[in-house]
Amino acid sequence: MDSEKKQEYTRRVSQANSTELVIIIYDIALDYIKEAKDALKKGCFDDFESDIPLIQGCIYELLESLHPEYELAGNLRKLYGFCLRQISISASSRKPEGLFETEKVLKPLRDAYEQIKGENKNGPVMGNSQTVFAGLTYGKEELIESLSTTPNRGYLV
Repeated sequence: MDSEKKQEYTRRVSQANSTELVIIIYDIALDYIKEAKDALKKGCFDDFESDIPLIQGCIYELLESLHPEYELAGNLRKLYGFCLRQISISASSRKPEGLFETEKVLKPLRDAYEQIKGENKNGPVMGNSQTVFAGLTYGKEELIESLSTTPNRGYLV
């Protein structure tokens, strides 16, 4: 994942509520799956092998975010377990089939969270984080990206 993408995720995390954080984890996992499939297609097995633990880490994070008091958590736990097995199969065989299967599970779950994110009326999980207002300004022969933030940048004064 390039630094620009990491910056985008960092910004999203700083402004996200708990439901949006789950969506971000899905997005990151899906990005790593895409990178792993691309690496396999190019024959870059080192890149593929470095993406596998990152995908697994995202799924473990999704597992940790489950609330066991809800019935749905048990079903999600089984789906995440299936995904972890499929990723292991892909890792050991160096074939993308398990990644495709994992993607088939994660995409609809991500879309479901996207649909319900508006129901979460809680504010951002990160308290006192900087508010992001971004814009572009055109200057002579240059494009200036500006970011307006709060002066305390997440620290209470």
